[in-house]
Amino acid sequence: MSVLRNLEAKIEGLVEGAFGRAFKSKVQPVEIARKLAKEMEDNRTVSVAHTYVPNQFCVYLSLQDRQQFESYETALKKELSDYLLEHARTRKLSLVTRPAIALETDERLGVGEFGIQAWMSDAAVAEIEAGDDPVSGEDLAQGADYGHTMVYSPERELPRELSAPGPLGARALLIGLGRRTVVDGDRFVIGRGRDNDFVVDDANISRRHAELRRTGDGWEVVDLGSTNGIKINGKRSDRANLRGGEELTLGVTKLTFEIE
Repeated sequence: MSVLRNLEAKIEGLVEGAFGRAFKSKVQPVEIARKLAKEMEDNRTVSVAHTYVPNQFCVYLSLQDRQQFESYETALKKELSDYLLEHARTRKLSLVTRPAIALETDERLGVGEFGIQAWMSDAAVAEIEAGDDPVSGEDLAQGADYGHTMVYSPERELPRELSAPGPLGARALLIGLGRRTVVDGDRFVIGRGRDNDFVVDDANISRRHAELRRTGDGWEVVDLGSTNGIKINGKRSDRANLRGGEELTLGVTKLTFEIE
């Protein structure tokens, strides 16, 4: 039996062993493992000497499916991490650190559906940028898009895309310059002009610099063609989904987007 097949068997053993007798979820751990490997490869970044892949993964489950995993969640995350580590070695993919797996509940998902989000941690990006292999943090961010979640379902042949989840009815805040401002409405403009929703007195910021937009699943930030652009958690981007906790840099001004 190959090493990968052995890892699959270990994952199956978590279900079919002592825990499996009470297991009723339609989400099978082996299928999660396979789709994690797919997302790892789909979000790779190729440099001169290496093919870098994400080292952070979040698996979103329906409330019912998540409850079925609770009794052995820690063991399952370790086996999934082992699986991805060996998959990367077999495919000659470069991981800066051991893959980290998180399990989260998303009430928008039905029983049997699961979402996967893959990205490169900030520490991993910094380590690659500091190395001898020429690849920029911007390229790495595009290769492993933090706001990009793919949902797999037993009823669908192809996955569908889902924006990063946020609690329904949650209040969005923009924090910075000594104030906490509630982000209301579907569009919230940030800029130097006095007619904006959030005015920033910074010569490096355009009159209408960026816009926070409410989406069906949460929020996103969009560059409005500014001169100096925007950065999300230190990475240059024209558009990005927001989960809450991101640092937005406009000109030399740093703001924090929060959801509460």
